[in-house]
Amino acid sequence: MLSKPWQRIACRAGTPIVPLAFAFLFFALSGLLASVNPAFSYDDKSFLWKVQSSRSTVYLLGSIHFLKEDAYPLNRTIEEAYEASGTLAVEANINELGNLNLNTLADRAFYKGDDQIQKHVAPETYRLITKEGKTLGMPIELIRMQKPWFLALSFQAMELVRLGYSPQHGVDHYFLTKAKGKKKILELESLDEQLALLSGFSDREQEEFLLYTLNTLSSMESQVDSLVRAWKAGNVKGMESIISDAAAQDGSIAPLFRKLFDERNIKMASKIQGYLNSGGTYFVIVGSGHLIGERGVVELLKAKGYEVEQL
Repeated sequence: MLSKPWQRIACRAGTPIVPLAFAFLFFALSGLLASVNPAFSYDDKSFLWKVQSSRSTVYLLGSIHFLKEDAYPLNRTIEEAYEASGTLAVEANINELGNLNLNTLADRAFYKGDDQIQKHVAPETYRLITKEGKTLGMPIELIRMQKPWFLALSFQAMELVRLGYSPQHGVDHYFLTKAKGKKKILELESLDEQLALLSGFSDREQEEFLLYTLNTLSSMESQVDSLVRAWKAGNVKGMESIISDAAAQDGSIAPLFRKLFDERNIKMASKIQGYLNSGGTYFVIVGSGHLIGERGVVELLKAKGYEVEQL
């Protein structure tokens, strides 16, 4: 049975905070967004690709997991691709959070007994944590119980919600709600897999992720607003430069970048290849950061010989 403080944090995690962890990392890695400031031109492109084989068609949509209500309606091309598809596939079904075992979450996200976060991070990091906790209104007793990876997600989620962004308006949630009872829903991964990956980082890796988060929270509003503009414009090169520049400038985050993007991209591309070999039409949604760059899913599918077109 979870203690009451754990229940309070777990309830916050019960919003799509945990399964959308990779969205948060994507936001964190866009830290140079405001200074890069690529010129976005709204044209007829969207963050949607059509991938074809002799047997199947896959519409591959890059997602923004937190959006504002005014992001809708979506580009008509996206809606038409969804309507033309018989199956929806997502990274993880965030509308099935009730199936996530809270005791497993507690084991991976919170310290037990007298163990606390200040025993696992540098004194300066802990000072920054307590300062940010006061700013965001998170009680110190809740801060101390959280492991660094989960605290980073908590801080990011609280700031995004404060700025008016909501997972309830995210692309994944929108299409999962629309598809329920009407289309077959598949997962490229699962909530448990994502949780295991994040909680499997070493103490040092978790602290680096948390420090990166702390250093970017103050500029999150301009970063996320620009990120959404790039997504709406289908500006692939803009996003590529943002992420590659951010990863290159902060070398400490590079190992996490490889685990959270490059290694998972290979597995995602393999799953999508299975759809392309099975027959039918699929509408696949993954975080936009997984689709771009030389090691992104789009280029991996091109390398396998599939016809890929941005719509």
